[in-house]
Amino acid sequence: MGSDSITFLIEGRVIGPWVVELRTFCERFLGKGYRLTLDLGDVSFVDRDGVAALRDLVSRKATLINCPLFLAEQLKNSGS
Repeated sequence: MGSDSITFLIEGRVIGPWVVELRTFCERFLGKGYRLTLDLGDVSFVDRDGVAALRDLVSRKATLINCPLFLAEQLKNSGS
């Protein structure tokens, strides 16, 4: 990856205050024009707000990799 891209490894549970931290962190880079990749391979749970945050980040051109099946289904279903 070039200097205009960054990969962020997310681990554990994306809930409550961690959703706010995720949005804040990602905004720093998206706002500066970085290509952002979120590695979700070690995520064990995502609450409703976390799913909404991830969907928003994807709509802003963030890329999700290693997305656990349970999360991929939530992201797909939350669009209906």
